[in-house]
Amino acid sequence: MALDTLIVTLPSRSKDVTRVDLMEYQAKELFTAHGVPGLPGSTADDPDGARAAAEQIGTTVVVKAQVKTGGRGKAGGVKLAETPDEAKEKAEAILGLDIKGHVVKRVLVTEATDIEAEYYVSFLLDRANRTFLAMASAEGGMEIEQLAVERPEALARVPVDPIAGVDEAKAREIVEQGNFAAFAPPVVVDAIAGVLVKLWDVFVNEDATLVEVNPLVRTPDDMVLAIDGKVSLDENASFRHPDHEAYVDKDADDPLERAAKEKDLNYVKLDGEVGIIGNGAGLVMSTLDVVAYAGEEFGGVRPANFLDIGGGASAGVMANGLEIILSDPAVRSVFVNVFGGITACDAVANGIIAAIEMLKGRGESIDKPLVVRLDGNNAREGRRILQEAEHDIVELVDTMDDAARRVAELAAQGA
Repeated sequence: MALDTLIVTLPSRSKDVTRVDLMEYQAKELFTAHGVPGLPGSTADDPDGARAAAEQIGTTVVVKAQVKTGGRGKAGGVKLAETPDEAKEKAEAILGLDIKGHVVKRVLVTEATDIEAEYYVSFLLDRANRTFLAMASAEGGMEIEQLAVERPEALARVPVDPIAGVDEAKAREIVEQGNFAAFAPPVVVDAIAGVLVKLWDVFVNEDATLVEVNPLVRTPDDMVLAIDGKVSLDENASFRHPDHEAYVDKDADDPLERAAKEKDLNYVKLDGEVGIIGNGAGLVMSTLDVVAYAGEEFGGVRPANFLDIGGGASAGVMANGLEIILSDPAVRSVFVNVFGGITACDAVANGIIAAIEMLKGRGESIDKPLVVRLDGNNAREGRRILQEAEHDIVELVDTMDDAARRVAELAAQGA
């Protein structure tokens, strides 16, 4: 668990705040790019690769599971190896390991170092107070969540002005409040302040919501190194960072969400049976609630997704959205709920027909009923288009409440 979960919990059905959580080796790549001191290492996907990595490093190494969860050491996912052959042996034991539901597919082989002391530092987005927050402790290395609960005075929390940021003076304030001077000589305190400035560069320049180092270590010769790292990137800022696409774990993505993203659709997979399409986030959220309420009458039928085609969506966008939803095996019925404004209802109707014909042209079976409610701009024309198309799977319903009840009923019948 990262420290940001202790600051605020933000549940969101529509993923208003999206983030990309990096693995340790990816976080370290960003650290290196911004001058944060660390240790050399490389990743391996198989035991022979781990052996080769250890041979290249040429000293005692640490073989570390690369998964997006904590507690790797306790689960046997971090092991010391003194020789390349031993690194291969340790990698064999770690690869395929299940750590809190995460299967290890890659290891990081990095140079080992003697440790004199361990510290904790991080920057994060404090949504509760609408600011940034620095957190620091001279007592790192342990479960930081446990320290925050049992001895909160040992964990400094220092607000950071988004405009002023973290310069040398601010870094020294963080170091002072973290009580580092009581545990480290002046040369190490100075080095920690310098690392904080560089970590702030990572936080700001990479559009991160979390940058965490635990532990930040002091070696016997008073070097300061980031030997572990956690970074979360704000996916809403990905348009500024095309290189961040390489950090997305596509294997962990829901395939439907990935396909929707490729089509530039605002789609989120949910655990239900009724596919939802609407134009405008507010209307879609209301539709989710109305369907969930109506579904209680039919054994707890629930929405299967959030999909907002937007205020100015074309027929092509409508077709893409319907294609994604009809591809979801959990969906038993679909509710298209549109209030025509910028998006005219006749364009929506043409999009529905185009999607049906496109899927049929690919030889796919289309047997999931579509309940359509059109209102607003060109609603009468949209209804006429759908009625004249005479598709057996399309059913027009006048009101939102009646449509929600009908689509829930159809989903229950399709169970």
